[in-house]
Amino acid sequence: MLKVKLHYLDSKFSYYSYFNSRIAPFMKQLDVCLTPDLLHLHKLDNSIVVVADVFRATSCMVTGLAYGVKSITPVATIEECKILQNKGFIAAAERDAKKEEGFDLDNSPFSYMNERLIGAEIAMTTTNGTLSITKARASAVKVMVGSFLNLGALANHLRTEPYDVLVLCAGWKGRPNLEDTLFAGALADALKDQFILREDGTLMAQRLYDQAKGNLLASVSNSSHVRRLQRLGIHKDIAYCLQTDLYDIVPILRGSTLVAMH
Repeated sequence: MLKVKLHYLDSKFSYYSYFNSRIAPFMKQLDVCLTPDLLHLHKLDNSIVVVADVFRATSCMVTGLAYGVKSITPVATIEECKILQNKGFIAAAERDAKKEEGFDLDNSPFSYMNERLIGAEIAMTTTNGTLSITKARASAVKVMVGSFLNLGALANHLRTEPYDVLVLCAGWKGRPNLEDTLFAGALADALKDQFILREDGTLMAQRLYDQAKGNLLASVSNSSHVRRLQRLGIHKDIAYCLQTDLYDIVPILRGSTLVAMH
């Protein structure tokens, strides 16, 4: 019996050895970066970076473009956003989940459903999401924006791309967070048949999502950012941002500006 088990294990390891040496090099790889502070550990020269800031920047971007916003220019600082505002952009600025004084929009996706924004050019700066985009664009082949709201459309497009994928979780001020990691796991789960999921961060995210997918709202109910938003009286945004596949849209960075891919 022991010899049989050992033979089985030898065969199994031989298969994985063959797979990794002969098949895996020709498959695309999907990896997860749990916080922008770890981005320097990843090679981006053959990768599409998908930035995820579920609560709430990338959910706002997807919603705005789905509702007819012409473009969104993400910038890292308040000062850059103010300069663009002075040039005629509608300006959205958020720090610590609160709207900055003197700007036009906050960081709620419901603010991006207004008819007056159809055809608008928006400048946006947020605590984590826009900073992540500006960090990624220097080295990535392409930068796209992901959220649960456009999960299916994003996955469908990435299947057609020849590049590896890195999901960059915006996190919170350099720390990982639960909601972005869950999104990374959801995307990894959707693409597991077309991409190799090799790194531990990716496997962690996928397994976390697998445990939570039956009730995402309950799974994040005690997370740090949910508590932060609830203290500010922001409740409806949380449930909205966890809905899956509301929009068939993929935002992509063209130069320094996000537009809907057509």
